[in-house]
Amino acid sequence: MKPWMRRLLPLAWTLFFLVPAGYAAAYFVAGVYDVPLAEGSFRFEREWAALLFVAPLLLLGAHYVQGAQRPRLLVSRGRTLAGLKPGWRSWLEGSTTGLRVVAATLLVFALMGPQSIHARDRAEVEGIDIVLVLDLSRSMEAGDVQPNRFEALKQVTLDFLSRRPNDRIGAVVFGREAFTLMPLTTDKEALRTVIRELQLDLIDGRGTAIGNGVGTALNRLRRSNAKSKVIILVTDGDSNAGNVSPDQAAELAATMEVKIFSILMGVSDDAPVKQGTDFFGRPVFGMMNHPVNPELLQRMSDRTEGKFFPVSDRRGLERSFHSILDELEKTEIEDGGRVYGELFPAFVWPAISLLFLELLLGLGLLRRWP
Repeated sequence: MKPWMRRLLPLAWTLFFLVPAGYAAAYFVAGVYDVPLAEGSFRFEREWAALLFVAPLLLLGAHYVQGAQRPRLLVSRGRTLAGLKPGWRSWLEGSTTGLRVVAATLLVFALMGPQSIHARDRAEVEGIDIVLVLDLSRSMEAGDVQPNRFEALKQVTLDFLSRRPNDRIGAVVFGREAFTLMPLTTDKEALRTVIRELQLDLIDGRGTAIGNGVGTALNRLRRSNAKSKVIILVTDGDSNAGNVSPDQAAELAATMEVKIFSILMGVSDDAPVKQGTDFFGRPVFGMMNHPVNPELLQRMSDRTEGKFFPVSDRRGLERSFHSILDELEKTEIEDGGRVYGELFPAFVWPAISLLFLELLLGLGLLRRWP
């Protein structure tokens, strides 16, 4: 075998194994996972991982570097050996390198996160349009609901979202002013993420603008075609800020046929609030006055045919959330979007097969000495 042919063997074997490996991956994608091999039918979630394609090239280059460093046997009749015809095993030289390089290439494709794209031009889902209106005023630091009102509200809200998979849900936060946290969506994971990252100092918490919070929620529901439209208002105080009164907001909600279910966290004007820590790092609480107005929330719920829930502990908060929607009728909503399916096994399994074949050849048929 001529020297230049021997040098090209690893590259030739790489191309040889790349074709069937590519067909195997395509078979898994199109046959097993039922994804059409057409433009727009799949994507890569982590395109930056394409930088790792340098690894297969390094493996290919390492073959030549290591080949030059292998030990040699010196013989006195070199011309005689050169005249001998190479055996069939000589043509397999570099095949293990080809297997390793192709397996690494497939693993890089797997690390890029291949995903199938299933478009949903029109998907009918039974559910309710809901907007959560959450109080972020400073009084939510009170510790009468463990660990405090704000943290308990976040935890119960996250649990509530996991129990309502078919509803479109949005979120509004309010303190001295009101802001949309998330418009109506069926993407519960995105909504869970933004609620999980909420902090009390995110907005100005020196006031409680209940009317503005409800008004902002009504604006999110303005174009909803659902039969059941619901606002879940969670607050711990009286309305003392904003340019929209709670009664005006309730009147508008009744006109739009939106039900307001209000939850009052705390049943008295005085509540324990964390004021620091002692010498041992334990929290120190002091009583502070935060006026509550259960009559206002009761009036808003009654005006819109909703319900009012006074809450004094964590369990009461959970029961309030779970009982609000049990009696409401469901409706069909149109949810256009996309569903992504993971395709990385289609590349991992051929790669594992190639690595296993390389191991067998290296330990058996193509084992070298020295």
